[in-house]
Amino acid sequence: MEQSESFPTLEQELSRTKDLTPEGLLRARQTRAGFLRRAGVGAGALVGGGALLSLSGTAFAANDTQTILNVATSAEVLATIVNTVGFERGLGGDAVTQRNIRAAAREELIHYQVLVATGGVPASKSVWVPDAVFSNRTSFLSTLEVGDQIFVNAYLIATKTFGDAGNGTLAQITAEFMGVEGVHRALARQSLGKLGNDRVFMKLDDPEGAPDAPNKGQRGFCDIVDAVAQLRAAGFNFGAAGATPGQFYDFDAVSARTPDDPDVNQRTPDTCDTATPPGSPGPGPGPGPGPGPGPGPPRPR
Repeated sequence: MEQSESFPTLEQELSRTKDLTPEGLLRARQTRAGFLRRAGVGAGALVGGGALLSLSGTAFAANDTQTILNVATSAEVLATIVNTVGFERGLGGDAVTQRNIRAAAREELIHYQVLVATGGVPASKSVWVPDAVFSNRTSFLSTLEVGDQIFVNAYLIATKTFGDAGNGTLAQITAEFMGVEGVHRALARQSLGKLGNDRVFMKLDDPEGAPDAPNKGQRGFCDIVDAVAQLRAAGFNFGAAGATPGQFYDFDAVSARTPDDPDVNQRTPDTCDTATPPGSPGPGPGPGPGPGPGPGPPRPR
């Protein structure tokens, strides 16, 4: 069914409400879904896609909007688990790295909450993580270095796809996510004694060019489902055992204890037409919300 002015796109609804908090995104999605239900249109049309991701299946819609949201949501489930457990086990080693991991864990959880509010569906909340990831500090930080590059790659695809489709707000949000993942990669490298600030441009499908990267020479990808293939190749899996020894971690249980840092800021997406007064507080530190819609809008001073 073609789009008409009677049935606003998610982009149009977000532009109307100008509320990019996780709760605002969820409300916009629900409003949009209400229009579609009354029109007899399936909810899959909400973000322009129809394929619900099944990481155990074989059929994917390459770079379909819904598939991108689902892959990204699944990846943030994994990232929240890895950073939370790594922090709990003290794998950062020094105090600065431990604090960076603590902050990253909360940032990945908020990314997850925003993606779910926007329509993302994780493949599974039960994630297989290889034992090697948590075996020592170097293995853990190397996993973050490689994994965060996969996330950078995935969010670059998302930004281009959403932008090409005219979903400028969604494109800007995923660009903001991508920048954070680039910071995470840089900090992991720096903690390993490598050059953290080593990119002139963020990398898409070129081979890994960092001479000291664990996966030097590995190509990136231009198809979002290849993010899944690379995570599986590293031994991770969703809802099923991976290819290497490991164990399942439950996202709901882990995210309930995800740490926070009081200095983590800019906790909601930002656009030029969404003015938040300087210094307005976001959600405070502490365990905070679990994997629900997430924190409400900031309160003006």
